[in-house]
Amino acid sequence: MFQRLRLVVCSVNFRLLSSKKHIDYSQVPALNEQDLEEKQVKGSGPGGQKVNKTSSCIVLKHIPTGIVVKCQETRSVLQNKKIARLHLITKLDNTINGENSVEAQIKRLENKKRGCNEQKREKLNQLKQKWKELQNIE
Repeated sequence: MFQRLRLVVCSVNFRLLSSKKHIDYSQVPALNEQDLEEKQVKGSGPGGQKVNKTSSCIVLKHIPTGIVVKCQETRSVLQNKKIARLHLITKLDNTINGENSVEAQIKRLENKKRGCNEQKREKLNQLKQKWKELQNIE
């Protein structure tokens, strides 16, 4: 089941890019159930008395690294467990892999794409300037 969660992280948690083939998912860490400490706690925040009475908030702790993730995105305990595990995998990937994590790779690709778009915009503006200059000379 948790091997499937590893694949879900790659497709659900991150934005899909057209250059998805350039992202290396091979270093994303897998979760071992023995390394996790899971608690159900009462929620807080908006939602009124119902949120404060039910224990639908999940707190996951990765024992070897000490990373703690708290999730209360939905009212369902099962969905919160899945989401908390996805968040934990993302945080583990960021701390373990650093510059080679999936999020860092996506940011690099977005910056590269943004740089290409800016160059295209500059080139188009230069062509417009030249066109205006030629129109004024004639």
